[in-house]
Amino acid sequence: MSRKKSYGIRRYLSETVHLPRRILDLEDAAMENRQLNRQLAELTDILAELLVPATERDEEKLAALLAKFREESLAI
Repeated sequence: MSRKKSYGIRRYLSETVHLPRRILDLEDAAMENRQLNRQLAELTDILAELLVPATERDEEKLAALLAKFREESLAI
């Protein structure tokens, strides 16, 4: 038999104290998600360019996309 959790004033206050830290953590996670989505979009652009037949491929554009990806994503 499970016990229902009590949400009394003490618990409310103790959890409220941690909200600013939780908000900062969520903002950090959202920023990381945006960065990962941007990297995924860049990889998608590179793959799309690679899938174009060699006779129609813009080698300069592909080289620029790869250089940008390496510079931004693989930098330590």
